[in-house]
Amino acid sequence: MLTLDKIYHAAFVLRDVARRTDLIAASRLNSASDLYLKTENLQVTGSFKVRGAYYKISQLTAEERAKGVIACSAGNHAQGVALAATSMGIKSVVCMPDGAPLMKVESTKRLGAQVELVKGTYDDAHDRAVELQKETGMTFIHPYDDELVIAGQGTIGLEILDQLPDVEAVVVPVGGGGLLAGVAFAIKSLRPDVKIYGVQAAGAASMYNAYRDHTYETLDHVDTFADGIAVKTPGETTFKMIEQYVDGIVTVSEDEIAAAILALMENQKLVAEGAGATPVAAALFGKLHFAALDVARAHGDVGKTINQCLDAVAGATARKSDVHVGVGLGESFGSLLNHGQNRRGTVDDQITGKRGGRSSNHRSGKAEFLEHLRFSLHCNSMSEGLHRLPLVVSAPTSTEVRPSKFFLRRFSEPQC
Repeated sequence: MLTLDKIYHAAFVLRDVARRTDLIAASRLNSASDLYLKTENLQVTGSFKVRGAYYKISQLTAEERAKGVIACSAGNHAQGVALAATSMGIKSVVCMPDGAPLMKVESTKRLGAQVELVKGTYDDAHDRAVELQKETGMTFIHPYDDELVIAGQGTIGLEILDQLPDVEAVVVPVGGGGLLAGVAFAIKSLRPDVKIYGVQAAGAASMYNAYRDHTYETLDHVDTFADGIAVKTPGETTFKMIEQYVDGIVTVSEDEIAAAILALMENQKLVAEGAGATPVAAALFGKLHFAALDVARAHGDVGKTINQCLDAVAGATARKSDVHVGVGLGESFGSLLNHGQNRRGTVDDQITGKRGGRSSNHRSGKAEFLEHLRFSLHCNSMSEGLHRLPLVVSAPTSTEVRPSKFFLRRFSEPQC
């Protein structure tokens, strides 16, 4: 049974392992609330997951340590398990879905774990890990549905209360529920008046559905680029705790998540993956309203490529050609088209690299196109429509124009 003493013990064990990450004000993200970010993206492995993994492994018996540990993960828990096991001289095996970000796979190997890629989703990797655990007798380190893992994640709740004593509400991303359960238990045990909310991707709303229906359930499939919370089956232990200690769960769309990632880049100079950006998305798009709001951002590295995030901001890729354009304006896309027709042709003309109805040649068309985009992005006639969600560009590697340089200029050059 999870107790507050166990969370305090976890904090003691983790004192020289996990960083006590900063809690930073983020007024530029939401002027309607006093918004703060718990920067777990700056944790030692780029994610809060090392807290739960390390504490769980630290409590194993000598016999269990000798047999080794096994885990399943989309990437963040994998790195936490690898770091913890290697530092204690314990063999570790991690099953990861074959679609896991390459950076996470390589980082897990570099930290000392043996990685087995499993075709399918996280849940398929989980089934394979359970199978291997039965064959080998290794200890299974569950990424969320384990009281010791939950206790480790709960240390974030203790830190938030210490760093922001007058906090009114805490918003936490939800996948399997380990972080939300731990933070909620820790804070509610000490400050029952503080509101605790979870945020989940609408395309993987397993815990949201279970919480809403008061029934533990499994999704048929998940569809989100936020791979860190793409979980079809929430934890049984975490579900029970969330039902008891959490005040509500909301969902955010893929467009909203991607917009939050870019808002963090622009306004806070922070890089967060989709899972960690979900609470920020909830704050940005008015899903929750409070005066003093702490956002527990869970994850650090961008789990998919920048291009995928940009496509999500656009809602869909605007055109398929040598250069792909996404205009992240949602419902105001039509108004942008009308507004832009007075400046150097329509957006569609710029996309196809045309002027006055004449197609530019393949090479110069791309160069002209980028110049058009830079002009459109910074000119006064379109800046009003673009200031919330920027126009973004990606191009194939075969082109001579490097999109990464344009992308970096977009975020470093001042607006007109």
